[in-house]
Amino acid sequence: MGLFDFVKGQLLEIIDWDDDSRDTLSYRFPDDDREIKRGAQLIVRESQMVQFVYLGEFGDTFQPGKHTLTTDNIPLLTTLKSWKYGFESPFKADVYYVVTRAFTGNKWGTSNPVMMRDQDFGIVRVRAFGTYDFKITNPRLFLKEVAGTDHHFRLNEFEETMRSRIVSVFSEALAESNIPVLDVASRYSELGESLLPLINAVMTAKYGLEFTSFVVENVSVPKDVEEAIDKRSSMSAVGNLNDFVKFQMAQGMERGQSGAGGMATEMAVGMALAQQMMQQQGFMPQGAGAAPVQGQASAPAGLNFNLLNPAQAAQALGVTEEDVMAEIESGSLKARKIGSSYRITKDALEAFLNG
Repeated sequence: MGLFDFVKGQLLEIIDWDDDSRDTLSYRFPDDDREIKRGAQLIVRESQMVQFVYLGEFGDTFQPGKHTLTTDNIPLLTTLKSWKYGFESPFKADVYYVVTRAFTGNKWGTSNPVMMRDQDFGIVRVRAFGTYDFKITNPRLFLKEVAGTDHHFRLNEFEETMRSRIVSVFSEALAESNIPVLDVASRYSELGESLLPLINAVMTAKYGLEFTSFVVENVSVPKDVEEAIDKRSSMSAVGNLNDFVKFQMAQGMERGQSGAGGMATEMAVGMALAQQMMQQQGFMPQGAGAAPVQGQASAPAGLNFNLLNPAQAAQALGVTEEDVMAEIESGSLKARKIGSSYRITKDALEAFLNG
């Protein structure tokens, strides 16, 4: 081999990389310590971008296509190299191929609960997980903030690097969106769509990435919040009985008390409340009563639906009968004394709760 052939073998004439993997994000072209000659051919395929780095500084960026490396199309390198009379001599530079196609089906999740402020429940701890799709839009920012100088940066490294950052951005976007926890825990698809632009505002500016989709597959809240959500759903299912006292009475009817008399009393109270609601809504004439269903317990004779004894009031309030008696004796809960027992009107019960 002659001297000319040896020198020629030490120069890069064609720079080309064909990605044979499905998990490569960036790849530094192996130059084997060779220099790039003037007029060398740079081939950038679809779904690729090439970033030149010279002595730790970003040089020119190339889109898909075939490029002949001359002074005209590497102005940044020309400036960095201080070529006064144009690109004549060979030079060394790091050539990074960055894959710009979409990477789909990546998983994200909160390893620890995320704190969010809710207008209904106050501070709530939430856990969430799902999937996201992304692509690289700014090779310089991506190489600087995510891949660094890694020769072959793969998807598994990306997931490790970005896991905590994605959760942090998700938490900030969730707080900024002011989405109620009731919606967070039930409307996953809408949640992901509403969070996507908020997440992209950070990802694009800080990491050179664009999330093409962000899917929330599950959100879990603490057990006490779940119970509060279930209770609110139950109250909505009752209809217009949105008064807390009436709702508690309806629950008491379902639970019942020990003994046939107690069960009958509770069912009678529940039937009266249902009749009252239907009358208010115009489905039943005022003063009319529903006919008893065959086999259903009827109200005890002489029961006044507007007067509750301490046991019934305790059932409605979800407390003990002793608690009710203590409130009566202290004067906080107004009651009528009939014989040796007390009777509480529903108006007095509502005034006690609202007071």
